Amino acid sequence: MNKKYFGPVFTVGILCFYMLLCSFTPAADTLKSSGFKLKKIIIDAGHGGKDAGAKGLSSLEKNVALAIARKLQAAIQAQIPDVATVMTRSDDTFIELRRRSDIANKSQGNLFISIHCNSSAEGTAYRARKQSGVMLLVYGLKRAGEQLEAMRENASILIEQDQQKYEALDATDPANAIILDAFTKKYRKQSIHFGEFLNQEFTETDGRPSIGVREQSLYVLANSAMPAVLIETGFINNPEEETYLNSEEGQQQIVQSIIRAIMAYRAALTIQ
Repeated sequence: MNKKYFGPVFTVGILCFYMLLCSFTPAADTLKSSGFKLKKIIIDAGHGGKDAGAKGLSSLEKNVALAIARKLQAAIQAQIPDVATVMTRSDDTFIELRRRSDIANKSQGNLFISIHCNSSAEGTAYRARKQSGVMLLVYGLKRAGEQLEAMRENASILIEQDQQKYEALDATDPANAIILDAFTKKYRKQSIHFGEFLNQEFTETDGRPSIGVREQSLYVLANSAMPAVLIETGFINNPEEETYLNSEEGQQQIVQSIIRAIMAYRAALTIQ
């Protein structure tokens, strides 16, 4: 290259590189600008139809889960009216796990709450010191790749909620890979964060025993492209807890614990 042109060309190159750097938004800023506003909650009543779930002395998990899910939707509508809700099932219908994730993703939810009842190997007999309490489950790291794939299939999660068209992200694009990885880590962090709020409300406010927040390789959590927690509301095979889980008072108490956790979680999101 002619030396008399080298200086100007080099200067222009540096200027272009600087402008490119200024225009690049780091992953953390992308997450912040995209927003983690809580606008829509997916409520998933576990089991249903031919899938009864765990069994107690006189009740089935699918019915308890649906009753609590319905009350939760009504409570959100009444107490947090600016947050929309979507139910994966509203009656005694069998919904496949993949369909549940599809409903959540296509509805573009910001939080996935799955309602279940736990069961232990002790059976339903009355006995002292039977397993009891709540447990909060988040997806395990072994299934992180599945959530990444679910997110890749729904590019619209990265932008505003008004986009209706779903297009697959190009997995070979390094920029997309960086953004998706950042979202996966962020969703996992938020799932644990919400689980901790739930645990606090169940134990400190309601005085219920808890197994705590645990990782588990669950399909419905791993394939929901949003923060997601599965709530084991109690052990249905423990006669005392079964009575509580089926009572109006018990179900309302569980719902209000979830409502308080949602409010605390949303407040924490606004200050991040």
